[in-house]
Amino acid sequence: MDYDDMLDRGIDETPDIDADSERFEVPDPDVRQEGHATVFENFQQACDDLGRDEDHLLKFLQDEVGTSAHIDESGRARLTGEFDAKRVREALDAYAEQYVLCSECGLPDTDIEREQGAEVLHCAACGAVSPTST
Repeated sequence: MDYDDMLDRGIDETPDIDADSERFEVPDPDVRQEGHATVFENFQQACDDLGRDEDHLLKFLQDEVGTSAHIDESGRARLTGEFDAKRVREALDAYAEQYVLCSECGLPDTDIEREQGAEVLHCAACGAVSPTST
């Protein structure tokens, strides 16, 4: 196989990535107070928008806001304590920065993988592999 054939093959196997940074937005949390708990109503939608597992995001939220939490039967996250939408938004922004956006190209086309027992972020857009800062 000559160089041109290998180049064509590489281009064919590369995923089509829209480099427009406007295609990804961290979702706005819809939160409300219910007694001494904060209910994150659109938690499942946030997981879908971020492309991450609900348990992974919930654990991060617990650590970030310093509380316990669980997912109720309706798929909402219930955080123990009172947190406003701004605080939850800041936690989601931090999550996206650490676990969704590529540190090299800034695109959200990433997956969390485990390599030698450590979590790494693998970018499908640029091929970068970077450790998550856990």
